[in-house]
Order: sequence, then structure tokens, then C-alpha cells
Amino acid sequence: MTTPLTQFKSDTKESTVDFDHRKWMQTALKGYENTRGGVEETFGDFDQAKRTGAAIKWEAIENLDTLLEEMTQNLEARGTKICWAGNGAEAVDYILRVAEDCDAKKVIKSKCMTTEEIHLNPAMQKAGMEVVESDLGEFIVQLRGEDPFHFVFPAMHLKRNKISKVFEEKIGSEPSNDPEELCMIARSYMRTKYCEADIGISGANFGVAETGMISITENEGNARLTTSLPKVHIAVMGIEKVIPKLDDLSIMLPLLGTAGAGQWLTGYNSMIGGPRQEGEVDGPEEFHLVLVDNHRTRLLADPEQRDALRCIRCGACLNVCPIFKNIGGHSYGTTYQGPIGSVITPHLRGLQPYKHLSYSSSLCGACSETCPVKIDLHHHLMRNRRDAVVEKGGTMERFAMRQFSKVMARPKLYRSCEGLMRLGEKCWRPLKGKKADPLKAWTQTRELHPPAPKSFHKQWKEKQQGKS
Repeated sequence: MTTPLTQFKSDTKESTVDFDHRKWMQTALKGYENTRGGVEETFGDFDQAKRTGAAIKWEAIENLDTLLEEMTQNLEARGTKICWAGNGAEAVDYILRVAEDCDAKKVIKSKCMTTEEIHLNPAMQKAGMEVVESDLGEFIVQLRGEDPFHFVFPAMHLKRNKISKVFEEKIGSEPSNDPEELCMIARSYMRTKYCEADIGISGANFGVAETGMISITENEGNARLTTSLPKVHIAVMGIEKVIPKLDDLSIMLPLLGTAGAGQWLTGYNSMIGGPRQEGEVDGPEEFHLVLVDNHRTRLLADPEQRDALRCIRCGACLNVCPIFKNIGGHSYGTTYQGPIGSVITPHLRGLQPYKHLSYSSSLCGACSETCPVKIDLHHHLMRNRRDAVVEKGGTMERFAMRQFSKVMARPKLYRSCEGLMRLGEKCWRPLKGKKADPLKAWTQTRELHPPAPKSFHKQWKEKQQGKS
């Protein structure tokens, strides 16, 4: 039986030996870091901007119930239909009912990771509908039958030749190695899909309580077509995306653009407050907002880790994570990859099945440092590890950690163990890499360095004696 852990081990074993791909990833993300660094310098005080963004999101999380009520009341006043979905199944069922009511056969989607989370596409396809992703990266991975590699850059793992090949095979285009021409191939194919679609489905980067609107941020303009051309627009939004005031976007949008793609501001920023109103010439006849909990309130109830709900899905923590750079996004086997995915997935899908993600970290702190809303990511990874052991720790693991703590708390006992450690290392060396190697699982991918010739304590003692 394949479990999340066995899948993770299998995929990481394969990805870590693909050195060309790792080099490609690291080169691409290095370019992002350089670009972002230049944009950060245009802020008067970027760290203050991050503190302001964190405060806005913290206020929203602390007042989530009242802000959601305020936002939905304002939306309903303009004819929006609201669905409160406790889990993914409820969200999918509602969307399928809307599709059935309007006899939908074709659906166009703009980028929305929440729909990936609730597995909406397979459900709609099973119901007989054609579903097309309109975001270029999402469209490419959809044609390849893959999940997004990165929740901001879904197809970042693919070079031009692979993109050209999938276009040739799936939509019958001519081969090309020119990025602009590849974009035009996708655009030409997509245009008819917008016009034919019965339903347009989008996500929401933010929900504004004060005005009753959703804010959508994009670089391609596809979301504007998705939300305005079809007669029915359905937006799917996690409940944590709400912010208190319209003015808050003046800091949240630049933070998202800078942290997400190294832009001062993302190319297209749209505000949607309901279906087409009287006197308006365009827009959908129906607008539905599906608010998804799906265990977010379980995370909200955790006073230590609820600040993870501040996440604005910029992907910055993935871009600086040394683990992500080497194993890639597909290895995680989750909707949300990297440090933030490793923090929230155990809350969304279960701690025990996904506890391994929190151990897949160097704990270097780069994720916490880069986060534009100052989420304490690397400490949350430690807390997930602790909670996993407390909830269901193995007997041997508990015993080993108790003995370790006793040794570390007693200096004399610690120093007496130095000789045993050296003896153990000498006995292990002849077994290294062999079938009888007790550390084989560790040393297959790591180097066990020999102990220093002299301990620090011994060197310090000799230094002090030399002074006297």
C-alpha cells in the first residue's frame, strides 16, 4: 500500500539524483532572488512593510468570524450567492449542483489552489464536463496530467522543448522553441474556450470585508476573461483570505507581487463585488462565492500555530528553501509544497500521515526570514515534530530521547560518553555500506563524519593549563 511517506521517499530518491534538473531549479530560483532583492530596495522600509502586512492579517485571523459575516452580507446585498463549505466534499457538491442547474458542459478556470485542494477538476470531469485551466502554467501541467509543481509557478520545472512537445501532442501545434510563440499557441487555443464556457471558476487572493469584494491578482489577464465572459462565475476561497479594509490592499498587493514574483505590483488586479448589476454591460449573470473551511478552523484553534493562516500564498518560502530546490514540488505529494505546505498540510490532512514533511527541513530559518507576513515557519516545523511524537511517538524513540536528555543535562556523564562514541565509530567503520550496517538508512544519503581527535572540552582544558 502506498502511503504519503512511501511516495515521498520514492519521489525524493528519484529527484535528488537528477542533477541537471536540480541545477535548472537552482538557477531559476537564483534569478528570482536577485530580482526580488532589487524590488525590495524600492520600499522605504521593507521590513516595516512586512510588519504592517503581518498586523493586517493577524487582525483578520483574530476577528475571522465577524469579518466573514461582514463580507458575505455586503456581497449578498448585491445578489451574490454564498456557500459555506465545511470541507472539500461540501464545496464540490455545491459547485456540481450549480453546474447542473445551468446545464453546464464546458468550464474555464483561472488559477486557484483551493480547487486543487478540494480536487474539483476530477469531480467535474467525472460529471461529464470539459474543464480547461486558463493560467498558462496550469494549462501546461493539465495537458501533461500533472499536479502543479509550485503553487505560484506551476510549470517551472519544464523547459521550452518539453512545453513545445506537449503542445504538439495534445493540441496539434507546430514545434517551437520561442517563448512568445509558445504563449501565442496557448492563447489561440484558449480564446474559443472562454467564449464557449458555461461557467468560469476562479480563486480569490483576498476577500475585503469592508466593501464585500474579492481581489484577484494575476499576470496574464486570463482571470478577467474567466470571471467576465461566462454567464456564471464561481469563486472558491479559503476562509482565511479575508482582510478587514479596502485600504489594506495598498500594502498587501505590493507585498504579494514583491514576495511572489519580484514585481513591485502584479500586472492585473481585479475587484469583484457581485454579478452584473443593473445598467452594467458586462459581467456574469450569476456570481457564487464558495467559502472553504476544510480544517482551517482546526488550525485556527491552535494558539501556537494559527499565525500560519496569515499565509498569502506568495510562494516565497518555497523559492528560498534548500530542500525544495533539491527535491522539487512534486515530491511533496501535497497541494501546498515547501515550508508552508509542510506546516499546514498536517493540519489540513492529518498529523500522522504527513508528519514526515516537517522533518524534511534543514531548519535554516530562510523561510521565516523571507515570509512577507512574518509567519514563524521554521519553529512551526519543530512544533509539528513535537506534536507528532506527543500524539503517537514510538517506544524506542521515546526511550532514546529520554536517555539523550539525561546525558545532555549532566556534563560529567556527557564527557564519559565521548570514549564510547569513539569506540562505536571505530566498530562501525568496517560495516559501512554493507548489509549489516546499522546506520545504512542514514548513510545512504548522508556522510557520517568521524569524531574530532580531541573534544572541545579537552582542547579548552589544555589551553587553560598552557596559560598557567
